[in-house]
Amino acid sequence: MIKELDLFGVYAPPLLLHLAVAFALWRPLRMALERLGFYRLVWRPALFNLAVYVITLAGVWAVLS
Repeated sequence: MIKELDLFGVYAPPLLLHLAVAFALWRPLRMALERLGFYRLVWRPALFNLAVYVITLAGVWAVLS
């Protein structure tokens, strides 16, 4: 059964919470990789960022669900 989150009277899907948590974890990781110069080794940084975000989201989903 799908549960909904009650955010001040507005019902939101649980995926919204997972997306926010994943973004909060992904953003500092991205900044750290930029400072380390890791993106010089990556062919397509935007695609790499998307892949890392999706992996982070899957990890958050596995932990919180």
